[in-house]
Amino acid sequence: MTEPPQPATQHAFIALAPPDDAKNELAHALGPAYAAYPDLRWNRIEDWHITLAFLGELPVPTVQRLRSPLADLAAARPTLELSLLGGGHFDERVLWSGVEGDLEGLHELAEAVRARVRDCHVVFPERLLRPHLTLARARRYDDASVPAAAACLDGFTGRPWQTERLHLVGSTISGHPGPRRYRDIDAWTLITGERDPDPKRSGLRPVRPRP
Repeated sequence: MTEPPQPATQHAFIALAPPDDAKNELAHALGPAYAAYPDLRWNRIEDWHITLAFLGELPVPTVQRLRSPLADLAAARPTLELSLLGGGHFDERVLWSGVEGDLEGLHELAEAVRARVRDCHVVFPERLLRPHLTLARARRYDDASVPAAAACLDGFTGRPWQTERLHLVGSTISGHPGPRRYRDIDAWTLITGERDPDPKRSGLRPVRPRP
């Protein structure tokens, strides 16, 4: 007797994405790091995003079930003003650019997103929100390149920009040949609105490499 086919799964997350001109501004600032550290596992610029909720590996129908609740949420949430700031790293392995601006609003949006996911009875990793844009990862046994690349972003301050859409992002379905790629499953326009950013709340700040 043959086993029934296993349901297809994919990695998924819910995120915001900077507009193209903000990403191009950061990519230009990364020019020296791209040239000096080509062996880092650089993320594609089209994959840059600010994760609000990482969902992990889920059956494709489960991911699809989130579309309607997230559409309703986006239709009731205001845009946010954010910007990218400097660079830093997690444990000398992951290179990121920091986020500043309306971080109180960003945390509120992330919690609203996570509440909608819970309401759909979807179990996901409840990670602390640390707003950042992941840029690259180190290869095995390389603990020097990421901190040095982060130093290339010292002094970088990106222009302010408005968030436009809430994105539900999924990878290629498990078992698909070739490297994992991400694409929007759907995206929904946030409503136009203004908030007063709370300067006491902050995202990730640049982390200087160790001497």
